[in-house]
Amino acid sequence: METTIALRALMVEPLSREAFAPFGEVIETAGATHYPINQGSTERFHDLARVDVVGGRTLINIFRGQPFHLPVEVRLLERHPLGSQAFVPIDGQRMLIVVAPPGELDESAIRAFISTPWQGVNYATGTWHHPLLTLAARGDFLVVDRGGPGDNCEERLLAQPRRIESLPV
Repeated sequence: METTIALRALMVEPLSREAFAPFGEVIETAGATHYPINQGSTERFHDLARVDVVGGRTLINIFRGQPFHLPVEVRLLERHPLGSQAFVPIDGQRMLIVVAPPGELDESAIRAFISTPWQGVNYATGTWHHPLLTLAARGDFLVVDRGGPGDNCEERLLAQPRRIESLPV
């Protein structure tokens, strides 16, 4: 006989630097330190995220996320104990971001955010997060993470799955 586990509602909040700080950094130009370079032909938005690659090397990838549609069931989180992982939209797609703090997985601390089309995130080393969730359309994301020896991906099924039914207006 199959056991049915009730899905717990998970509210989504707008992505902001302050709210996301326990999980990593928001990558965006708004509010960033910036200055002109190249004799004024380019504006540099400086030091937007701290890339961490313990005992490895930095990888630059493009991930193509397939769209999810509401409601979204969250049954699994993953973390990367040996490095940070950044996702930056290339084509203006928003991300649904589900996270929990680093350390032992605390399901009571799971939070969800929705990005604007031009916000990215850098998950701090060890931060629990759901795999890439794009909404409405396929999306391409520049992903900066760690390559090298060691197991850098740990997955956990949630004891109490979550369900996201709506987004903030």
